[in-house]
Amino acid sequence: MRSTRIDTGRTFMLALDHGEDFFTSLTAFCSEQGIRAGFIPAFVGGFSSARLVGSCKPLANPEAPLWEEITVETLEALGGGTLAWDTEQDCLAPHIHVAAGLKGDSADGRVSHLLGATVQFICEIPIVEVLGSENSPGLTRRRAAELYDVPLLGFGTGH
Repeated sequence: MRSTRIDTGRTFMLALDHGEDFFTSLTAFCSEQGIRAGFIPAFVGGFSSARLVGSCKPLANPEAPLWEEITVETLEALGGGTLAWDTEQDCLAPHIHVAAGLKGDSADGRVSHLLGATVQFICEIPIVEVLGSENSPGLTRRRAAELYDVPLLGFGTGH
């Protein structure tokens, strides 16, 4: 277990409109506002299309992370996640998960890591900034080679 006390900064409500790309718009907003770390407690919205981590095949190694993806269409979503700074790539690294119901399939559900999405009608996203120091964002993301290269959450310059 790892933990740290965080100091929060500004709080925003971001509304993405019909046809916008979820991650392009989210990262552009964070860049415009100078947000390098934060969290999204829960967002609601619709997606005309979304790419999620998933597979319809048996897993070769259930202990390993799944890197395959599926595409689903016309869904309602509830999600949340963290916004951390990737110190190796020097960019924002959002980590977002969603629980989504497929509207055209009796709201059959999917729960997974969000890889990409196009907004249908609206997506309302509260963002809480996490403050860091002058030299380091409050939350960072680094890949752990010993854990299949999964990007892990770190705290400032430490892990």
